[in-house]
Amino acid sequence: MELDGQSPLLILRDLFLKLGARDQNLLQHALFLGLVMDPMKSHFTHGDFLIRNIVGLDTEKGILAIGAHLREGQMVQFHLRDAQTSADDLQETLTLYAARGGKDQLSGALLFSCLGRGEFLYGQASHDSELFQRKLGQVPVSGFFCNGEIGPVGGTTYLHGYTSCFALFRPLYVTSPAASASEAADVHPVSQPPS
Repeated sequence: MELDGQSPLLILRDLFLKLGARDQNLLQHALFLGLVMDPMKSHFTHGDFLIRNIVGLDTEKGILAIGAHLREGQMVQFHLRDAQTSADDLQETLTLYAARGGKDQLSGALLFSCLGRGEFLYGQASHDSELFQRKLGQVPVSGFFCNGEIGPVGGTTYLHGYTSCFALFRPLYVTSPAASASEAADVHPVSQPPS
């Protein structure tokens, strides 16, 4: 693998020298590679990268191995993982969801969280579920820790690592041209929008 015609290890070395002490420390044990999933984009924002593990490196050959197949010319970016950035990312996602009216009529949620999160990452239990309830209200949340979570990036579903994914429950609104509103309400009383 080459990055702009250079060995990725040379790029990492140069990057390491430009970083502050905190990020230099993170680069040694919390470095990942983000793959841009939309090749038509030239400006990247929150949610544009599929994050993959760096699974090995060969310093003699200058080779970096990652847990994904890359295509020639694919845009990538190095990412560092830490508790603050992870918390900020989840907070941004939940804030955007709430601003779009997403918390209206929310009746429950399932949380699928990576084993590498929780108390191990944040130093406290229930971080993600508590942040969820602060942003979206005192909605019942249940779930479990996983070793791989399923969720979208750029409109396509992928298997992730080190993430938290939520499945949200809302009332089902039944609309049927064959039934009148009163007939639909008799059949599905809890699935009707509030009057």
